Amino acid sequence: MVPVTSRGKLLQVLGVAFGVAVIIGNTILIGILRTPGDVAARLPAAGLFIGVWLIGGLYAFLGAISLAEPGAMMAQSGGQYVFVRRGLGEYPGFVVGWNDWISTCATVSLGGMVFAEYLAPLVPALAGKQVLVACALVLLFGLLLWRGIKVGDLSQQILSALKALAFGVLIGLCMLWPVPGRESMAAQPLPAGMAMVGAIVAALQAVIYTYDGWTGPLYFGEEVKDAGRGIPRSMALGVVLVIAIYVLVNVGMVRVLGIERMAGDPFVAATAGRALFGAQGDTIIRLLVLLSIMSGINACLLMAPRVVLALSRDRLVPGGFGTVNQGGTPTVGHWATVGVALAFILTGTVNTVLALCAFFFVASYTLSFLSVFALRRKEPDTPRPYRVPGYPWTTGLAVVISVAFLVGSVVTDWGNSRKSLALLVLSLPAYKVICWFRAR
Repeated sequence: MVPVTSRGKLLQVLGVAFGVAVIIGNTILIGILRTPGDVAARLPAAGLFIGVWLIGGLYAFLGAISLAEPGAMMAQSGGQYVFVRRGLGEYPGFVVGWNDWISTCATVSLGGMVFAEYLAPLVPALAGKQVLVACALVLLFGLLLWRGIKVGDLSQQILSALKALAFGVLIGLCMLWPVPGRESMAAQPLPAGMAMVGAIVAALQAVIYTYDGWTGPLYFGEEVKDAGRGIPRSMALGVVLVIAIYVLVNVGMVRVLGIERMAGDPFVAATAGRALFGAQGDTIIRLLVLLSIMSGINACLLMAPRVVLALSRDRLVPGGFGTVNQGGTPTVGHWATVGVALAFILTGTVNTVLALCAFFFVASYTLSFLSVFALRRKEPDTPRPYRVPGYPWTTGLAVVISVAFLVGSVVTDWGNSRKSLALLVLSLPAYKVICWFRAR
Protein backbone atom coordinates (compact mmCIF):
# COMPACT_ATOMS: atom_id res chain seq x y z
CA MET A 1 0.00 0.00 0.00
CA VAL A 2 1.37 3.42 -0.98
CA PRO A 3 1.60 5.93 1.91
CA VAL A 4 -0.99 8.68 1.62
CA THR A 5 0.68 12.10 1.50
CA SER A 6 -0.76 15.19 3.16
CA ARG A 7 0.41 18.20 5.11
CA GLY A 8 0.78 15.82 8.01
CA LYS A 9 3.03 15.73 11.03
CA LEU A 10 5.95 13.73 12.31
CA LEU A 11 5.14 10.80 14.59
CA GLN A 12 6.40 10.56 18.17
CA VAL A 13 7.29 6.87 18.13
CA LEU A 14 11.08 6.60 18.59
CA GLY A 15 12.90 5.34 21.67
CA VAL A 16 16.42 5.27 23.05
CA ALA A 17 17.24 2.11 21.07
CA PHE A 18 16.66 3.98 17.81
CA GLY A 19 18.86 6.86 18.93
CA VAL A 20 21.72 4.48 19.72
CA ALA A 21 21.15 2.64 16.43
CA VAL A 22 21.26 5.83 14.37
CA ILE A 23 24.55 6.88 16.01
CA ILE A 24 26.10 3.48 15.29
CA GLY A 25 24.71 3.50 11.75
CA ASN A 26 25.76 7.06 10.97
CA THR A 27 29.18 6.95 12.66
CA ILE A 28 30.71 3.52 12.15
CA LEU A 29 31.35 3.38 8.42
CA ILE A 30 34.37 2.48 6.34
CA GLY A 31 36.57 5.09 8.05
CA ILE A 32 37.43 2.85 11.01
CA LEU A 33 38.62 0.17 8.57
CA ARG A 34 40.81 2.57 6.57
CA THR A 35 41.89 5.44 8.82
CA PRO A 36 44.06 3.49 11.30
CA GLY A 37 46.79 3.01 8.68
CA ASP A 38 47.10 6.74 8.14
CA VAL A 39 47.11 7.45 11.89
CA ALA A 40 49.74 4.76 12.49
CA ALA A 41 51.95 6.28 9.79
CA ARG A 42 51.90 9.64 11.58
CA LEU A 43 52.28 8.20 15.11
CA PRO A 44 54.11 4.85 14.84
CA ALA A 45 53.99 4.08 18.55
CA ALA A 46 51.19 1.95 19.99
CA GLY A 47 50.63 4.17 23.04
CA LEU A 48 50.33 7.39 21.02
CA PHE A 49 48.26 5.62 18.37
CA ILE A 50 45.64 4.39 20.85
CA GLY A 51 45.85 7.70 22.71
CA VAL A 52 44.60 9.78 19.77
CA TRP A 53 41.63 7.44 19.36
CA LEU A 54 40.77 8.02 23.01
CA ILE A 55 41.14 11.80 22.60
CA GLY A 56 38.93 11.74 19.51
CA GLY A 57 36.37 9.78 21.47
CA LEU A 58 36.55 12.31 24.31
CA TYR A 59 35.79 15.11 21.83
CA ALA A 60 32.78 13.19 20.50
CA PHE A 61 31.57 12.54 24.04
CA LEU A 62 31.96 16.20 25.05
CA GLY A 63 30.05 17.15 21.92
CA ALA A 64 27.28 14.67 22.58
CA ILE A 65 26.67 15.68 26.21
CA SER A 66 26.79 19.36 25.18
CA LEU A 67 24.40 19.28 22.22
CA ALA A 68 22.02 16.96 24.04
CA GLU A 69 21.03 20.00 26.14
CA PRO A 70 19.47 22.11 23.34
CA GLY A 71 18.26 18.92 21.68
CA ALA A 72 16.30 17.91 24.77
CA MET A 73 15.21 21.47 25.52
CA MET A 74 13.76 22.18 22.07
CA ALA A 75 12.73 18.63 21.08
CA GLN A 76 12.42 19.58 17.41
CA SER A 77 13.48 17.54 14.41
CA GLY A 78 16.03 19.03 12.03
CA GLY A 79 19.50 18.52 13.48
CA GLN A 80 21.93 21.28 14.39
CA TYR A 81 20.10 23.85 12.24
CA VAL A 82 17.27 24.10 14.77
CA PHE A 83 19.26 25.29 17.75
CA VAL A 84 21.95 27.21 15.81
CA ARG A 85 19.14 29.32 14.32
CA ARG A 86 17.50 29.86 17.71
CA GLY A 87 20.76 30.54 19.53
CA LEU A 88 22.82 32.47 16.98
CA GLY A 89 20.34 33.74 14.41
CA GLU A 90 18.74 32.78 11.13
CA TYR A 91 21.70 33.30 8.80
CA PRO A 92 24.13 31.02 10.73
CA GLY A 93 21.30 28.49 10.94
CA PHE A 94 20.75 28.77 7.18
CA VAL A 95 24.43 28.03 6.48
CA VAL A 96 24.46 25.06 8.86
CA GLY A 97 21.18 23.66 7.53
CA TRP A 98 22.05 23.84 3.85
CA ASN A 99 25.51 22.39 4.35
CA ASP A 100 24.11 19.63 6.54
CA TRP A 101 21.57 18.61 3.93
CA ILE A 102 23.96 18.72 0.96
CA SER A 103 26.77 16.89 2.77
CA THR A 104 24.37 14.19 4.00
CA CYS A 105 23.11 13.70 0.43
CA ALA A 106 26.73 13.37 -0.69
CA THR A 107 27.39 10.84 2.08
CA VAL A 108 24.52 8.71 0.75
CA SER A 109 26.09 8.91 -2.72
CA LEU A 110 29.52 7.95 -1.48
CA GLY A 111 28.04 5.04 0.45
CA GLY A 112 26.37 3.76 -2.70
CA MET A 113 29.57 4.02 -4.74
CA VAL A 114 31.75 2.31 -2.12
CA PHE A 115 29.12 -0.41 -1.67
CA ALA A 116 29.22 -1.12 -5.39
CA GLU A 117 33.03 -1.10 -5.38
CA TYR A 118 33.25 -3.68 -2.60
CA LEU A 119 30.41 -5.83 -3.92
CA ALA A 120 31.84 -6.23 -7.43
CA PRO A 121 34.60 -8.77 -6.54
CA LEU A 122 32.01 -10.89 -4.67
CA VAL A 123 29.58 -10.82 -7.61
CA PRO A 124 31.70 -10.79 -10.81
CA ALA A 125 28.64 -10.21 -13.01
CA LEU A 126 28.41 -6.68 -11.55
CA ALA A 127 31.92 -5.69 -12.66
CA GLY A 128 31.83 -2.40 -14.55
CA LYS A 129 28.29 -1.63 -13.36
CA GLN A 130 29.17 0.25 -10.19
CA VAL A 131 27.13 3.34 -11.04
CA LEU A 132 24.05 1.23 -11.75
CA VAL A 133 24.47 -0.75 -8.53
CA ALA A 134 24.98 2.41 -6.48
CA CYS A 135 21.86 4.05 -7.92
CA ALA A 136 19.81 0.89 -7.40
CA LEU A 137 20.88 0.67 -3.75
CA VAL A 138 19.94 4.30 -3.04
CA LEU A 139 16.57 3.83 -4.77
CA LEU A 140 15.83 0.64 -2.83
CA PHE A 141 16.45 2.37 0.49
CA GLY A 142 14.45 5.35 -0.78
CA LEU A 143 11.44 3.14 -1.46
CA LEU A 144 11.81 1.32 1.87
CA LEU A 145 12.04 4.46 4.02
CA TRP A 146 9.32 6.32 2.10
CA ARG A 147 6.78 4.09 3.83
CA GLY A 148 7.33 5.71 7.21
CA ILE A 149 9.45 6.20 10.29
CA LYS A 150 8.33 2.93 11.93
CA VAL A 151 9.87 1.01 9.01
CA GLY A 152 12.97 3.21 9.25
CA ASP A 153 13.19 2.60 13.00
CA LEU A 154 13.03 -1.17 12.52
CA SER A 155 15.51 -1.27 9.63
CA GLN A 156 17.94 1.00 11.49
CA GLN A 157 17.87 -1.09 14.64
CA ILE A 158 18.33 -4.36 12.73
CA LEU A 159 21.17 -3.10 10.52
CA SER A 160 22.99 -1.35 13.36
CA ALA A 161 22.64 -4.36 15.67
CA LEU A 162 24.06 -6.63 12.98
CA LYS A 163 26.92 -4.20 12.41
CA ALA A 164 27.73 -3.93 16.12
CA LEU A 165 27.63 -7.73 16.39
CA ALA A 166 29.92 -8.09 13.36
CA PHE A 167 32.43 -5.63 14.81
CA GLY A 168 32.22 -7.46 18.13
CA VAL A 169 33.11 -10.72 16.38
CA LEU A 170 35.98 -8.98 14.56
CA ILE A 171 37.28 -7.58 17.86
CA GLY A 172 37.03 -10.98 19.54
CA LEU A 173 38.93 -12.69 16.73
CA CYS A 174 41.64 -10.02 16.68
CA MET A 175 42.05 -10.32 20.46
CA LEU A 176 41.84 -14.10 20.84
CA TRP A 177 42.62 -15.83 17.53
CA PRO A 178 46.16 -17.20 17.25
CA VAL A 179 48.26 -14.76 15.25
CA PRO A 180 50.46 -16.38 12.59
CA GLY A 181 54.13 -15.50 12.76
CA ARG A 182 54.79 -12.24 10.96
CA GLU A 183 57.88 -10.83 9.40
CA SER A 184 59.53 -8.32 11.70
CA MET A 185 59.68 -4.78 10.39
CA ALA A 186 61.90 -1.92 11.44
CA ALA A 187 60.20 0.55 13.75
CA GLN A 188 59.40 3.89 12.21
CA PRO A 189 61.13 6.85 13.92
CA LEU A 190 58.84 9.12 15.89
CA PRO A 191 58.76 12.78 14.89
CA ALA A 192 60.20 15.25 17.38
CA GLY A 193 59.49 18.84 18.44
CA MET A 194 57.02 20.74 16.29
CA ALA A 195 56.94 17.82 13.86
CA MET A 196 55.43 15.74 16.66
CA VAL A 197 52.82 18.44 17.35
CA GLY A 198 51.96 18.54 13.64
CA ALA A 199 51.70 14.74 13.50
CA ILE A 200 49.36 14.64 16.49
CA VAL A 201 47.14 17.38 15.02
CA ALA A 202 46.96 15.63 11.64
CA ALA A 203 46.24 12.28 13.30
CA LEU A 204 43.49 13.85 15.42
CA GLN A 205 41.91 15.38 12.33
CA ALA A 206 41.64 11.95 10.73
CA VAL A 207 40.32 10.40 13.94
CA ILE A 208 37.71 13.12 14.59
CA TYR A 209 36.43 12.76 11.01
CA THR A 210 36.06 9.03 11.69
CA TYR A 211 33.98 9.79 14.81
CA ASP A 212 31.67 12.13 12.88
CA GLY A 213 28.02 11.05 13.03
CA TRP A 214 27.31 11.22 16.77
CA THR A 215 24.70 13.97 16.26
CA GLY A 216 22.20 11.46 14.79
CA PRO A 217 19.44 11.60 17.47
CA LEU A 218 19.22 15.42 17.17
CA TYR A 219 17.57 15.05 13.75
CA PHE A 220 14.52 13.36 15.31
CA GLY A 221 13.83 15.52 18.39
CA GLU A 222 10.06 15.76 18.16
CA GLU A 223 9.76 12.10 17.16
CA VAL A 224 11.45 10.77 20.31
CA LYS A 225 9.22 9.65 23.16
CA ASP A 226 10.18 11.57 26.30
CA ALA A 227 12.84 13.55 24.40
CA GLY A 228 14.00 15.27 27.58
CA ARG A 229 15.45 11.99 28.80
CA GLY A 230 15.64 9.96 25.59
CA ILE A 231 17.93 12.24 23.61
CA PRO A 232 20.66 12.62 26.28
CA ARG A 233 20.57 8.91 27.08
CA SER A 234 20.79 7.77 23.46
CA MET A 235 23.59 10.22 22.64
CA ALA A 236 25.71 9.32 25.68
CA LEU A 237 25.19 5.57 25.29
CA GLY A 238 25.67 5.63 21.52
CA VAL A 239 28.94 7.56 21.70
CA VAL A 240 30.31 5.34 24.48
CA LEU A 241 29.59 2.25 22.37
CA VAL A 242 31.29 3.79 19.34
CA ILE A 243 34.36 4.71 21.41
CA ALA A 244 34.55 1.16 22.78
CA ILE A 245 34.29 -0.36 19.29
CA TYR A 246 36.87 2.01 17.78
CA VAL A 247 39.44 1.60 20.54
CA LEU A 248 39.05 -2.19 20.72
CA VAL A 249 39.24 -2.57 16.93
CA ASN A 250 42.51 -0.65 16.93
CA VAL A 251 43.92 -2.56 19.90
CA GLY A 252 43.03 -5.78 18.09
CA MET A 253 44.70 -4.71 14.84
CA VAL A 254 47.84 -3.67 16.71
CA ARG A 255 47.93 -7.15 18.22
CA VAL A 256 47.50 -8.86 14.85
CA LEU A 257 49.76 -6.70 12.69
CA GLY A 258 51.92 -4.56 14.92
CA ILE A 259 52.09 -0.80 14.56
CA GLU A 260 54.96 -0.98 12.06
CA ARG A 261 52.97 -3.08 9.59
CA MET A 262 49.87 -0.94 10.02
CA ALA A 263 51.67 2.32 9.21
CA GLY A 264 50.60 3.67 5.82
CA ASP A 265 48.34 0.72 4.97
CA PRO A 266 45.38 2.17 3.00
CA PHE A 267 43.03 -0.61 4.16
CA VAL A 268 44.52 -2.00 7.34
CA ALA A 269 41.44 -4.03 8.31
CA ALA A 270 41.71 -6.11 5.14
CA THR A 271 45.38 -6.75 5.87
CA ALA A 272 44.46 -7.91 9.37
CA GLY A 273 41.76 -10.16 7.93
CA ARG A 274 44.19 -11.79 5.52
CA ALA A 275 46.75 -12.22 8.29
CA LEU A 276 44.21 -14.14 10.38
CA PHE A 277 42.28 -16.09 7.74
CA GLY A 278 44.26 -15.95 4.52
CA ALA A 279 42.31 -15.26 1.31
CA GLN A 280 38.97 -15.64 3.14
CA GLY A 281 39.87 -12.66 5.30
CA ASP A 282 39.30 -10.32 2.38
CA THR A 283 35.76 -11.64 1.90
CA ILE A 284 35.00 -11.27 5.62
CA ILE A 285 36.09 -7.64 5.66
CA ARG A 286 34.21 -6.88 2.45
CA LEU A 287 31.01 -8.20 4.00
CA LEU A 288 31.63 -6.02 7.05
CA VAL A 289 32.05 -2.99 4.79
CA LEU A 290 28.80 -3.76 2.95
CA LEU A 291 26.88 -4.11 6.21
CA SER A 292 28.38 -0.90 7.59
CA ILE A 293 27.41 1.05 4.49
CA MET A 294 23.81 -0.17 4.45
CA SER A 295 23.15 0.99 8.00
CA GLY A 296 24.83 4.31 7.16
CA ILE A 297 22.68 4.91 4.08
CA ASN A 298 19.57 4.02 6.08
CA ALA A 299 20.50 6.57 8.77
CA CYS A 300 21.40 9.37 6.34
CA LEU A 301 18.21 8.94 4.30
CA LEU A 302 16.23 9.28 7.53
CA MET A 303 18.17 12.32 8.74
CA ALA A 304 18.50 14.54 5.66
CA PRO A 305 14.78 15.09 4.89
CA ARG A 306 14.24 16.38 8.41
CA VAL A 307 16.77 19.16 7.85
CA VAL A 308 14.89 20.58 4.86
CA LEU A 309 11.62 20.04 6.73
CA ALA A 310 12.94 22.33 9.47
CA LEU A 311 14.15 24.84 6.87
CA SER A 312 10.71 24.85 5.25
CA ARG A 313 9.04 25.71 8.56
CA ASP A 314 11.08 28.91 8.60
CA ARG A 315 10.37 29.52 4.89
CA LEU A 316 14.01 29.12 3.90
CA VAL A 317 13.01 26.50 1.32
CA PRO A 318 9.64 26.09 -0.46
CA GLY A 319 6.75 25.13 1.77
CA GLY A 320 6.25 21.82 -0.02
CA PHE A 321 9.25 20.44 1.86
CA GLY A 322 7.06 20.50 4.96
CA THR A 323 4.78 17.79 3.54
CA VAL A 324 4.70 14.63 5.68
CA ASN A 325 2.91 11.40 4.80
CA GLN A 326 0.84 9.28 7.17
CA GLY A 327 3.86 7.15 7.95
CA GLY A 328 5.74 10.20 9.26
CA THR A 329 8.10 10.62 6.28
CA PRO A 330 8.76 14.17 4.96
CA THR A 331 7.97 13.06 1.42
CA VAL A 332 9.21 16.02 -0.64
CA GLY A 333 12.41 16.23 1.39
CA HIS A 334 12.84 12.47 1.18
CA TRP A 335 12.63 12.26 -2.60
CA ALA A 336 14.65 15.47 -3.01
CA THR A 337 17.39 13.82 -0.92
CA VAL A 338 17.25 10.66 -3.03
CA GLY A 339 17.32 12.75 -6.23
CA VAL A 340 20.32 14.83 -5.19
CA ALA A 341 22.18 11.69 -4.06
CA LEU A 342 21.54 10.04 -7.43
CA ALA A 343 22.70 13.20 -9.22
CA PHE A 344 26.00 13.15 -7.32
CA ILE A 345 26.52 9.51 -8.33
CA LEU A 346 25.65 10.04 -11.99
CA THR A 347 27.76 13.18 -12.37
CA GLY A 348 30.74 11.84 -10.41
CA THR A 349 30.85 14.93 -8.19
CA VAL A 350 30.41 13.29 -4.78
CA ASN A 351 34.07 13.51 -3.69
CA THR A 352 34.31 17.16 -4.73
CA VAL A 353 31.18 18.03 -2.78
CA LEU A 354 32.37 16.21 0.34
CA ALA A 355 35.77 17.93 0.15
CA LEU A 356 34.09 21.35 -0.01
CA CYS A 357 31.72 20.43 2.84
CA ALA A 358 34.59 19.39 5.14
CA PHE A 359 35.21 23.00 6.17
CA PHE A 360 31.52 23.51 6.98
CA PHE A 361 31.41 20.24 8.90
CA VAL A 362 33.89 21.66 11.40
CA ALA A 363 32.32 25.11 11.35
CA SER A 364 28.87 23.62 12.06
CA TYR A 365 30.13 21.90 15.19
CA THR A 366 31.75 25.16 16.34
CA LEU A 367 28.53 27.11 15.84
CA SER A 368 26.50 24.37 17.52
CA PHE A 369 28.64 24.45 20.66
CA LEU A 370 28.52 28.25 20.72
CA SER A 371 24.72 28.07 20.49
CA VAL A 372 24.68 26.23 23.85
CA PHE A 373 26.27 29.31 25.45
CA ALA A 374 24.00 31.66 23.50
CA LEU A 375 20.83 29.85 24.56
CA ARG A 376 21.93 29.83 28.22
CA ARG A 377 22.36 33.62 27.98
CA LYS A 378 19.24 34.40 25.91
CA GLU A 379 16.85 31.95 27.51
CA PRO A 380 18.02 31.35 31.09
CA ASP A 381 14.50 30.57 32.29
CA THR A 382 13.53 28.12 29.55
CA PRO A 383 12.96 24.69 31.12
CA ARG A 384 15.87 22.35 30.47
CA PRO A 385 15.09 18.71 31.26
CA TYR A 386 18.81 18.02 30.87
CA ARG A 387 21.81 20.28 31.52
CA VAL A 388 25.38 19.76 30.35
CA PRO A 389 27.47 18.21 33.14
CA GLY A 390 30.46 20.41 34.00
CA TYR A 391 29.16 23.43 32.06
CA PRO A 392 30.77 25.74 30.97
CA TRP A 393 34.08 23.85 31.07
CA THR A 394 33.00 20.76 29.16
CA THR A 395 31.28 22.67 26.35
CA GLY A 396 34.08 25.26 26.40
CA LEU A 397 36.65 22.53 25.83
CA ALA A 398 34.59 21.25 22.89
CA VAL A 399 34.63 24.79 21.42
CA VAL A 400 38.41 25.08 21.84
CA ILE A 401 39.03 21.73 20.15
CA SER A 402 36.61 22.64 17.34
CA VAL A 403 38.30 25.98 16.66
CA ALA A 404 41.73 24.34 16.70
CA PHE A 405 40.44 21.68 14.34
CA LEU A 406 38.96 24.35 12.06
CA VAL A 407 42.28 26.21 11.89
CA GLY A 408 44.07 22.93 11.23
CA SER A 409 41.69 22.09 8.39
CA VAL A 410 42.30 25.45 6.74
CA VAL A 411 46.07 25.09 7.06
CA THR A 412 46.30 21.50 5.87
CA ASP A 413 43.72 21.75 3.05
CA TRP A 414 43.85 25.36 1.93
CA GLY A 415 42.77 24.50 -1.63
CA ASN A 416 39.36 23.19 -0.64
CA SER A 417 39.06 25.52 2.36
CA ARG A 418 39.51 28.52 0.05
CA LYS A 419 36.67 27.30 -2.16
CA SER A 420 34.53 26.64 0.91
CA LEU A 421 35.15 30.16 2.19
CA ALA A 422 34.10 31.49 -1.22
CA LEU A 423 30.87 29.49 -0.93
CA LEU A 424 30.36 30.94 2.54
CA VAL A 425 30.66 34.46 1.13
CA LEU A 426 28.18 33.62 -1.64
CA SER A 427 25.73 32.16 0.87
CA LEU A 428 24.99 35.63 2.26
CA PRO A 429 23.52 37.11 -0.96
CA ALA A 430 21.68 33.80 -1.51
CA TYR A 431 20.17 34.13 1.94
CA LYS A 432 19.22 37.77 1.27
CA VAL A 433 17.45 36.76 -1.95
CA ILE A 434 15.48 34.09 -0.07
CA CYS A 435 14.50 36.65 2.58
CA TRP A 436 13.39 39.07 -0.16
CA PHE A 437 11.12 36.45 -1.74
CA ARG A 438 9.81 35.45 1.68
CA ALA A 439 8.82 39.03 2.46
CA ARG A 440 6.82 39.48 -0.75
